[in-house]
Amino acid sequence: MNMTEPLPNSFRWSFQYFQQHPFQTLFVITVLAIRYFFAVFFIYGFWHKLVKGWMWTDVMKVHFQQRLSEIPPDSFQAAYLEHFAIPFYVPIAFVVTVGELIIGVALMLGVTTRFNAGFGLFMLLNFAAGAFYNIWIVILSAMAILIVFFPTGHWLGFDKQLHEKYPDSFWFK
Repeated sequence: MNMTEPLPNSFRWSFQYFQQHPFQTLFVITVLAIRYFFAVFFIYGFWHKLVKGWMWTDVMKVHFQQRLSEIPPDSFQAAYLEHFAIPFYVPIAFVVTVGELIIGVALMLGVTTRFNAGFGLFMLLNFAAGAFYNIWIVILSAMAILIVFFPTGHWLGFDKQLHEKYPDSFWFK
């Protein structure tokens, strides 16, 4: 991007803007697609946990115990599972399930997008700490960082209007 090009936060949904700034438009659309994929991932996670009864059964505890039996007992992940995740599986199941819903809906609507992408990253890092990781944790973490870094809720969503109404609020930056 050269210095004469407007920054991505000055993006406008207009045909003239698209013609004048095709690469920025492509970039904005790509990052928005990433945001919506990230949102759908969390909404699916919520739905899966809801229909499987994770908030009112011991499903999460069983997952934690199974994973604990598969990893080295002297690892950080084992300590995390044994001393935090397993003893507190009920509130964790609630926070994860409801948190996934909040993250997904907020990112779909474009409200508090940066905060909720950060919350999603926090959850992903906790999944990894509990030894539930694969290449998707890395990919989704990179997506979360992009969403935190760029004002996607200003490009498409309610963050722009809310920021104009509450300019000093952390939530709508």
